[in-house]
Amino acid sequence: MTYAEFRETLAQMVDEIPPAFLDGLQAVLALEEERPEPEYVDVWRMGEYLDIGPESFFGSGGGIGRHVVLYWGSFRRIAAGSPGFDWEAEMWETLTHELRHHVESLAGDASLVAEDIRRARGFRKKD
Repeated sequence: MTYAEFRETLAQMVDEIPPAFLDGLQAVLALEEERPEPEYVDVWRMGEYLDIGPESFFGSGGGIGRHVVLYWGSFRRIAAGSPGFDWEAEMWETLTHELRHHVESLAGDASLVAEDIRRARGFRKKD
């Protein structure tokens, strides 16, 4: 899947999400870069939930807010080593995973963060 196709597919998927799940989210972005996990061997970050900055810093304007990012380069890297890689299924799973982080963040719930940490324990660490 090209980067342009990835962006278009992601935009279509976001259109399918009920607006309540996007409340308080400034953007869903597709970035071209690949994002290796620095502590692990052959682990690529496919997506990320970012809560960048407070709403107000020393009384000045708002932060740049909450974003969901999917990394096309990481998807491409994983797909290259996985015959039959289902781009759309993986994108949907990643998108909804990151949106769950968003919704839980708004609710003050860190359940998915704890689950991600448990899952990471199964990855091989770099020496």
